[in-house]
This record gives sequence, structure tokens and C-alpha cells, in this order.
Amino acid sequence: MKPYVLSCCSTADLTEEHFRNRNIEYICFHFSLDGVNYSDDLGKSIPFDHFYQAMSEGAETKTSQINASEFIEYFTPFLENGQDILHVTLSSGLSGVYNSACIAREELLEKYPERKIYIVDSLSASSGYGLLMDRLADLRDEGMEIEDLYNWANDHKLELNHWFFSTDLSFYVKGGRITKAAGWFGTALKICPLLNMNDEGKLIPRFKVRGKAAVIKRIVEQMKLCAQDGQAYRGKCYISQAGCYEDAVAVAKLVEEAFPNLNGSVEINYVGTTIGSHTGPGTVALFFWGEPRQR
Repeated sequence: MKPYVLSCCSTADLTEEHFRNRNIEYICFHFSLDGVNYSDDLGKSIPFDHFYQAMSEGAETKTSQINASEFIEYFTPFLENGQDILHVTLSSGLSGVYNSACIAREELLEKYPERKIYIVDSLSASSGYGLLMDRLADLRDEGMEIEDLYNWANDHKLELNHWFFSTDLSFYVKGGRITKAAGWFGTALKICPLLNMNDEGKLIPRFKVRGKAAVIKRIVEQMKLCAQDGQAYRGKCYISQAGCYEDAVAVAKLVEEAFPNLNGSVEINYVGTTIGSHTGPGTVALFFWGEPRQR
């Protein structure tokens, strides 16, 4: 097998140790907190708990994607080292980063025509995107060639299911996703929206569930309905959480009780600073392999 680099964006929301252990390279998005610029570097520049505490106290956040020039700078050392590249981006339904990577690819192939650069739009986000990367690393380690891995990623990426809920509607109001009136009534009624990601990689509200305990049960019920082989599911399961670890643990416990054949324990990660800037604290996301996503 010819040597190649498996790469993604930091918005796959795995730990640096996980990326290092799986030999997955990554490039960082950017964000600002009250006007101070940071790299979305997996919690190194600012600890995740500090970030979400600041958001809870009213700090302003903004995010910026990786541009083509940054991709060129990032990809070039691999190409000069004689390595081909398979890079998987954050969903094009959430960001324009896929286009930036493609622009960089076209420019670099003119300079390095002997090399191969493949760009995959994950149509995924956070640790769901990370779960896709983990599977790709498995296939690479089993000896799959880069062209076949590129095709596998595009053929199977919609099987990666994303379900998530939020217990704090204030950031949905702030981001303009719901009106102030809807946010007020939703908060008063303790509504926790349950959303998933569709086949275009966009986040879609699916259910309005009243109460945290109820939405924790409901998200696991959705996994029972959608997981490959139902409750006989044998794949991995990841959870991301935004400053609400206890809620994530409650979901993980129910998942492990309902799915006795899981491949290992449920892995809990943070929602990273890029995705978290938009969801806000109080978000729990559940990721698993299941039926292909639909609109």
C-alpha cells in the first residue's frame, strides 16, 4: 500500500490523544470569545469548561472556517514528503470549508501533479464526524488503498446518524433559529428540542420534548429505531456534550443498557468550540451507525 495521510478538521471533536493514537492528522478552525481570537485546537488554547462557562455568562462568540491558503500551507509538507492525502471536511450543510479545501486541492495538483489529493464532504459534525474518521482509520489500517477509502467514505457517510438535544434555548434565540417568543414559551414549558442531521448535512428539528428526563429517554429510543441491527447493534457509539457532562453520562448509561453488543463503552467527548459557539452549553449529541439519513 502506498503511504497516504488521513486527515480532517478539528471540528471532528475527538481528543488530541485519539487523533494521535489513530494516526489522523487535523487542521484547526478558528473562533473568538469576546473579541479575542483563538484556534479551535481541541481545548488547548482555552479549556472547554472555561469556554462554556464564559458563554453561560454572556460572552460573545464568533467562528471562522479554514480558508484555501491555510489548506495549502497545511497540505504542502505532506505532498513534499511524497504522501497522498485523503482529507474529510466538516459538513457543507454547516460551513463552506469543503469548498476551501477543494480550491486548495486544485492549486496544489498543478504544483504536484504526481500526487493524489482526495476531499470528502463528511455531511457530518462533531464526534459524529469523528466516528466516521475512526472507521476510516480502521479501514486504512486494514490495508485499504486511498482511492477505495475515498469511495467507501462517500458511499457510507450518510449511515452515520446524529441525534442531539439542548436544554438551553437561549442560544437558539441568540442565533436566530427560533423567535424570542418561542424561546420564552419553550423555556417556561421546559421544552428540549430533539434534532438530527439530514442527508444534506443540515441540522433539522424533529421533536419537541418536555423535560430533560424525557428527552434523555427519547434520544435513546431514536437510536433503538435507527441503529444498524436495532438493539443488536455491534458498532461504536460516541456522545458529545457542551458543558453538561452529567446529562451525557445519563444518555450513555441508557445506551449501554439497551445495546449489550456495543463495540466498547460509549465514548464521551466535548462539543468543540466551533460547533459549541452555535449550539451553546446544555447540548448533548448521540452518534452511531444506522439507517441512511434522509431529508
